[in-house]
Amino acid sequence: MHLRRLLPTLLLFSCAGLHSAAAETPEARLAGLGIELPEVPAAIANYVPAVRSGNLVFLAGQIAKGPDGKFLTGKVGADLTVEQGAEAARICAIQLIAALKAEIGDLSKVKRIVRVGGFVACTDDFTAQPRVVNGASDLLVAVFGDAGRHARAAVGVNALPAGAPVEVELVAEVTD
Repeated sequence: MHLRRLLPTLLLFSCAGLHSAAAETPEARLAGLGIELPEVPAAIANYVPAVRSGNLVFLAGQIAKGPDGKFLTGKVGADLTVEQGAEAARICAIQLIAALKAEIGDLSKVKRIVRVGGFVACTDDFTAQPRVVNGASDLLVAVFGDAGRHARAAVGVNALPAGAPVEVELVAEVTD
């Protein structure tokens, strides 16, 4: 009997909680996760970090930098565990979000993360590339909510620039 009287109140609080989570900005979600976006690194070859074509922003692949500013190195399955590879992919996603913000100014303009490409430098017998790239995908969903859900490729490769274990690229749809 008491539950029946409380049910409308519980539903009200539940809906209010959902509304406030939906109204939260990507920047607020980043802050809530304790993430401060880094400066966008300069390109290390003849390309630019982001290109906008219409409402799509194509972001160049990012390889993870450690806290010391040096690129992370190693092969997943030999030098790094799946979890360490996923952390490298997460760092790549943070760097991608920084590049996206530099291009569009306000992350609330992101309508959808359309596609993520993840490349994992790994041993020949390694088959958990999707688990590694989840480090990037999970962060994108945490920051952008349902708009962070995306199509994806997770590919094993022999080597990546600077000896990186992971490289991640993405395409985002944005509003004007």
